[in-house]
Amino acid sequence: MEQDLTFAVQLAQQVGERLIQKFKQDGLKTRIKADHSLVTEADIAADQMIADAVQQQYPGDVLLSEELAPIYHAPASVDQSAAGKSAHENVWVVDPIDGTTNFSKGLHVWGVLIARMRDGWPELGVLYFPLLKELYTAQRDAGAFLNGHPIHADPAGHDTEESFFACCSRTFRRYKVSVPYKPRILGSTAYSLCCVARGAALLAFEATPKIWDIAAGWLLVHEAGGVIETLDGSAPFPIRYEVNYARESFPTLAGASSELTQKARSQIVPIR
Repeated sequence: MEQDLTFAVQLAQQVGERLIQKFKQDGLKTRIKADHSLVTEADIAADQMIADAVQQQYPGDVLLSEELAPIYHAPASVDQSAAGKSAHENVWVVDPIDGTTNFSKGLHVWGVLIARMRDGWPELGVLYFPLLKELYTAQRDAGAFLNGHPIHADPAGHDTEESFFACCSRTFRRYKVSVPYKPRILGSTAYSLCCVARGAALLAFEATPKIWDIAAGWLLVHEAGGVIETLDGSAPFPIRYEVNYARESFPTLAGASSELTQKARSQIVPIR
């Protein structure tokens, strides 16, 4: 698996460097998708770059990505009655730019996300934020790292005045929030999860993330000793055949400990 991680790291870095050339570029074409999220021509080009590299290096693997392949189709060898059942092929789950709005507005918090799934669950994750010079990596049962150094969630930090709660802009529109920490809206689902994994945030909540927003970060938080789950009990993993993941959101809660996440469940309540 080390070879797979090396491939994913190098690919994320190559894509990140290519995206830097597009960053703050005048005339960058954008459009609003059906779920009201933003997509740019850079997203599509980066997604294609990743797809081409994966296909060349791993021709037997499958791609699930935000722009090019949002549906995980069952291969011809699988009976069509398998629709909705968990899949067993090796699958790369990709978000070419997490934080597209930040990217399009000239803000630095955006990254390239690549996760590889085995038996429907993340086995490796790479989260690269080129302008921040931060590379997060995780492998199943092998720990979490930032720029090659081990990172850990920090449950002991919850009594300090500096503690903060990372969340998305939709959080306060859709939920009544009484979390007692300072809220920080960073504009990137993955970066919010990274903040929990590295001990910078005690909690993170994203109201409407997609599978490609959370796949790599899910593993990162887990391997860093944190807790990550959905607020509504939905199950992003294992990934399933014939699901249009562009239409599936998984309200995701991450915390430095099970005690913190359990308490947060009573502090983040849907607005009816």
